[in-house]
Amino acid sequence: MSKIIKQFRPALICLLVMTVICGIVYTGLVTGIAQLIFPHQANGSIITVTLKDGTKKDYGSKLIEQEFTKQQYLIGRPMTVSNLSPTSDEQKKLVQQRIEWWHSFDPSNKADIPTDLLTASGSGVDPNISPEAAEYQVARIAKARNMSEDAVRSVISKYTTGRFLGFIGEPAVNVLQVNLALDGLI
Repeated sequence: MSKIIKQFRPALICLLVMTVICGIVYTGLVTGIAQLIFPHQANGSIITVTLKDGTKKDYGSKLIEQEFTKQQYLIGRPMTVSNLSPTSDEQKKLVQQRIEWWHSFDPSNKADIPTDLLTASGSGVDPNISPEAAEYQVARIAKARNMSEDAVRSVISKYTTGRFLGFIGEPAVNVLQVNLALDGLI
């Protein structure tokens, strides 16, 4: 029996040491540094609004998509996880269904529907859309809110980010921030 314990002892000690180092020390260190340097992002980039009565309300994270389906709101990408091949029959059916949905949702809009409004992101929670996808929706939002199209564009422009360092990634519009601004909350 003592021979078996002697054989397993180094493995158990190694397991215990690695658990402490990787599970407690490393996690605590990374969390502490994140809280010091990037507290807003480390806590989920939650958009909190102080209401007229002084209470605070959390509306969601600007890093995770929120679903909007009313005429007066900017609508984001489909909220389904999709890693389908662009050439698969299933993907083609989904895109066709989404085209039909957009045409029934906004029948007066005859422009080409931007691709990001027809295809889901790999994670299904992309909070941003392209500036083209936002522009596609301007007339509908302006009409539903009884605003000018330029006023809607101004709000969209305020929450549009450019390329990182001027050349990495694509410009993006944060859907939640635009909708909260349109509602006068931020």
